[in-house]
Order: sequence, then C-alpha cells, then structure tokens
Amino acid sequence: MNSATLSFASRETGRRRTVEASVANSGGGTSLPLSLAKPGSVLTVRKVRRGAAAQHLANLGFVEGAQVRVVNQTSTGTIVSVKGSQLGLDRDTACQVMCS
Repeated sequence: MNSATLSFASRETGRRRTVEASVANSGGGTSLPLSLAKPGSVLTVRKVRRGAAAQHLANLGFVEGAQVRVVNQTSTGTIVSVKGSQLGLDRDTACQVMCS
C-alpha cells in the first residue's frame, strides 16, 4: 500500500496541516481517498473503511460501486454529489471513502 501526502492551510488559524493517506491497489486499479480527489472528478466507491461513521456513510449512499462526483474540495472537507444529493464530508470522514 502506498501513501500520499496532502498539505493545506487552515482558514481559521492560517497554519499549515499535513495529512498522510494510504493509497491502495485493489486489483481493479489504484484507489485513493475521496479527500484527495480533484473537483469535477467522477469516481466509483471501492471501499469504506470500518469506523464509527461507516454505517452512516452506507446509509447516505457510499456503498461499493456507487458513483460519486466531487463538487468542491476545501481545506476542511469535501463536497460531493452521491445518488442525487449533495453532501459535505469533513476531511477525516472523506479519508475513509476509498474510490477509483
């Protein structure tokens, strides 16, 4: 499993923050966290990592094979369109959604 590093500045404090996220290769190609996707990208959900929010994300439509369009990326999160709805995910939650 490879990793990618993303650095961004906080709007509130102006301090730079670096986040390292793993990039997995899952047989069907390389997967990356939703938090690293570029605005305008249309991606397919490959996996949602287990955690406290996993079931909630599944209820919102983040299930294997679902199409997700990245509307915007900000320093604090990601705005996506999934199953006809626009949702905002904080950066930590967006890191849990692996896409290709």
